Amino acid sequence: MSITKNLQDIQSQVPENVTLVAVSKTKPVSDIMQAYEAGQRIFGENKIQDMVDKFDEMPKDIAWHMIGHVQRNKVKYMAHFVRLIHGVENFKTLKEINKQAAKHDRNIDCLLQIKIASEDSKFGMTAAEASEILQSSEFSELKNITVIGVMGMATFTEDQEQIRSEFQLLKSIFEDLKKVNHKLTTISMGMSGDFKLAINCGSTMVRVGSSIFGDRNYNN
Repeated sequence: MSITKNLQDIQSQVPENVTLVAVSKTKPVSDIMQAYEAGQRIFGENKIQDMVDKFDEMPKDIAWHMIGHVQRNKVKYMAHFVRLIHGVENFKTLKEINKQAAKHDRNIDCLLQIKIASEDSKFGMTAAEASEILQSSEFSELKNITVIGVMGMATFTEDQEQIRSEFQLLKSIFEDLKKVNHKLTTISMGMSGDFKLAINCGSTMVRVGSSIFGDRNYNN
């Protein structure tokens, strides 16, 4: 398996106006470096400690995205370098990210995670909760974060029509929230199995892991 060839294959399917996040979770630095040497600069991790270790070891022009569930007590470990946090699911987390970013005199971009899937295992807030946050005076006081859009995960199913309707739901929620906050530009949806469908439904950022790096290594 050639990571370089896989990456080039995916890149050829992702339009220029869509950002490709190479999901490197569970993968060793040697694998990620192959993608880096092939020109990829945006990588996504789902565990903060793993991302910190890789940040320390790897070139500093990499933009690291936190794509997993965010534990508030660990935000401080990534606040000095993380470029975008995808999975912000409540106001308390935004407040903590703002607090830790301020300590490093940084502004951290965030996405509000919206629950679009029917399964209970997925995290996220409702469209109404997101709208309430964006319009609140407390939110306007957070000077060290910028909410640039939304993120969502479709139900894990083979039913393409269900996935399509969930992606379309996220796109329409994004359009509604954009009326509240004009800074919103990003819709992060779509993974290895459904990124083409997501792009057709309006995604501007796709998170692709196994199609680039092969199956995940959960045993190391």
